[in-house]
Amino acid sequence: MTSTYSITKAQANFPALVRASRDNPITITRNNEVVGYLLSPERMEAIVETMEILANPDAMRAILDYENGRTKFHPLSILDS
Repeated sequence: MTSTYSITKAQANFPALVRASRDNPITITRNNEVVGYLLSPERMEAIVETMEILANPDAMRAILDYENGRTKFHPLSILDS
């Protein structure tokens, strides 16, 4: 669940918002318009990693192949041979 704060309230409560952003993103607004987000480092890293995967044509092809049932899986034991 995302919480929303005006810039003024966010500035006044910044330390508490940083702690709260570990669990949920915080939305920052000015005049009821979204101007920013406060995210935990883990959430931001996950977003960046997802964007990198989506930008990789080979990864996207592998995902589409899997979704279309064109992926073959093999047991890891074949790596021992």
